[in-house]
Amino acid sequence: MVGVINWAQLSTSEQQAALARPELADSASLTGQVRSIITAVRQQGDEALVAYSQQFDGLDANPLRLSPETKLAQLNRLLPERKAAIELAYDNIRKFHAAQLPRDIEVETSVGVVCQLKSRAIAAVGLYIPGGSAPLPSTVLMLGVPAQLAGCSRIVLVTPPGKPDAGDIAPEILYAAELCGISEIYTIGGAQAIAALAYGTETIAKVDKIFGPGNRYVTEAKQQVSQDAKGAMIDMPAGPSEVLVLADNSANPAFVAADLLSQAEHGPDSQVILVSDSADLINTVQIEVTKQLAQLPRKAIAEAALSHSRYILTADLAQAVAVTNAYAPEHLIVQTACDDDLTEQFTSAASIFVGKWTPESAGDYASGTNHVLPTYGYSKTVSSLSLTDFYRRYTVQKLSADGIRNIGPAIEVLATAEGLQAHANAVTLRLAALTDQAKD
Repeated sequence: MVGVINWAQLSTSEQQAALARPELADSASLTGQVRSIITAVRQQGDEALVAYSQQFDGLDANPLRLSPETKLAQLNRLLPERKAAIELAYDNIRKFHAAQLPRDIEVETSVGVVCQLKSRAIAAVGLYIPGGSAPLPSTVLMLGVPAQLAGCSRIVLVTPPGKPDAGDIAPEILYAAELCGISEIYTIGGAQAIAALAYGTETIAKVDKIFGPGNRYVTEAKQQVSQDAKGAMIDMPAGPSEVLVLADNSANPAFVAADLLSQAEHGPDSQVILVSDSADLINTVQIEVTKQLAQLPRKAIAEAALSHSRYILTADLAQAVAVTNAYAPEHLIVQTACDDDLTEQFTSAASIFVGKWTPESAGDYASGTNHVLPTYGYSKTVSSLSLTDFYRRYTVQKLSADGIRNIGPAIEVLATAEGLQAHANAVTLRLAALTDQAKD
């Protein structure tokens, strides 16, 4: 069992160490491996994608694009209760994101000077949906619904094909895509899928922006293509998933333990933290975690994540809030006697779950908020995914004759101060033309 950390007894350096994330894997080696995959896809196109499907997925041949026949066969396998659950989640996610539709604005900043801010959907977006041990139809909804609402003209979904002995793409993923109006689906995963989206191949046309979580190879590939002007933008930087639960002695220990374990089962590099001003609660939660862990099918994965979990005892709830803000969690669950008061004090959490009846699972699936979130401390400056991420914003300005008269002299002064004479001339010539026009 992981020991309890008494926050008040730690030095500043010890406090920083207590909130450290798990070290990421050998980044130098990973960077080189991913770079070589991206290079192969750029040079060899579809041939590289098929070769990687053979190497990583054990497929003798991969047609890359999902056929309508295969899609229909998989959809026919979908259990009715799962179909209904996906539909409920889709409806809630759509309601929440539809409320975020941007509005163009127009302001006359000076007489004759009109400025506009406009939003237009990104033309082509690529959605990466992880497969592997836990296919994620929920992520299809989290990415597909805002892309659909924004009106992106081309929405591309890529997901690993599945190994021969593990079956095809999950029907849940395909049905979620169907609801979101996504018909362009490719059976490719990993860094090679990101490369194909960013640069294009004979079969997969290039996209403008890539969305979605993935393993460390996918994450590294997204970072690399986003740093190349010929590549593609990405949704956000991300690391392993994490949750911090802030609870006092009024919290239900079984609920707290379940919330910690629900995040721990994501992957061995996930991190879970309990912060509380109650030593008794921490002790009871630790006992409950051990009991619930024994019943989990993904026990081994959760155990690995729990090896770098933290149980932090604070002097009071004010100190607990300070610890939480310093950690900047991806997911923050609040279970105290004063939840609403505390919620206003958090400054860095990506998504907050308030009260004993609000598990993090609600946001993962069906409450309506988006579960694509910044991790690894990025939530201090990076926002959770929203509808606006599927738009580009741009400005428009129009000056009348009165407008250039009103602000032109100031522009001349500022341009001259910066030593940019051509900038000043562009105004001076216009003002002179207006003066001549007035004489006629």
